[in-house]
Amino acid sequence: MLCSKLFSFPKIGEIMQEVIQDINNWLNEEKQIALATVVQTWGSAPRKAGAKMAITPDGAISGSVSGGCVEGAVFEEGTMALDAQKAKLLHYGVADETAWDVGLACGGIIEVFVQGLDTAVYQHMRHLIENDIAGATLTVIQGPEELLGNQLAVMRDGDSLGTLGTATLDQLGQEAELSLQSPARVQLTDEVEVFIDTVRPAPTLVMVGGVHIAIALAHMAKLLGYRTIVVDPRRAFGSDERFPHVDQLISKWPEKAFKEIKLTRETAVALLTHDPKIDDPALKVVLNQPVFYVGALGSNKTHAKRVARLQEMGFTDEIINTIHGPIGLSIGASTPEEIALSVLAEIVKARSQN
Repeated sequence: MLCSKLFSFPKIGEIMQEVIQDINNWLNEEKQIALATVVQTWGSAPRKAGAKMAITPDGAISGSVSGGCVEGAVFEEGTMALDAQKAKLLHYGVADETAWDVGLACGGIIEVFVQGLDTAVYQHMRHLIENDIAGATLTVIQGPEELLGNQLAVMRDGDSLGTLGTATLDQLGQEAELSLQSPARVQLTDEVEVFIDTVRPAPTLVMVGGVHIAIALAHMAKLLGYRTIVVDPRRAFGSDERFPHVDQLISKWPEKAFKEIKLTRETAVALLTHDPKIDDPALKVVLNQPVFYVGALGSNKTHAKRVARLQEMGFTDEIINTIHGPIGLSIGASTPEEIALSVLAEIVKARSQN
């Protein structure tokens, strides 16, 4: 494996965060800064696309693009990029003559893009990360020399700064960004290829019903980085004693509870009570919101009755069919913990397709 013992994988959302503090300090010291970004890997590579390494000409380094294997070579290229004021796409792999020199003898290929830090674009990325906002930075990594390194920073709410070079490229880039779930390189035209460095807010899981399944589900979701919320007006179920581990416990009926919850494309909602008096009001709210997942506990017979009630409320079949019911993947689950596992697996699957 490519230096895998030298470096551990960062968690989702930590890739850019690991260099932010150092970059902030260097900017305060008015230092020149180059930023190296992994844009693609093949084989046994210890860092994923989007991994960052920031450098200064005086030898300061923050972050990593390979866990130590090619940092020296990337540092040299980064300082040259600053001197020449030109961005460059670097390729390192076992097939290269320089493979042994840069430390890739154990396998794997990586491509790294180096360029001088654009302060405005950096501040955009920092804002997205620190405020849990969805967006991306798009960078031209291959194309005409005059476009190489051009950057467009976007937020999902429509705000943007910079340009890839033309209005057409900017439009193509923003359309491509909307379909991505993680950082990736995208061919926009025959000549122009960009790297889209995405930022997605931490996902939220709202569990309606403080039943035993919710206890296990909340524990599992926290392990995957989800913000967890439990809604239940019943004191016996929605109590601090049962849910000391969740981020937010709302002991109110759904109509009032959901006024305290921001429902976005990064939100999943699991209805777990079996009680129409609680589940149906919750469905009336969430089915009109841009959440990426809605699941409802119950047998096929229970779900059929639920569908009939929703039809009477005026919901179309198209909207009703977005509900995952019965909830969870079919894995033969029987215990509350197994059911929770099947539900979370279905949520993860839905988010990967969102």
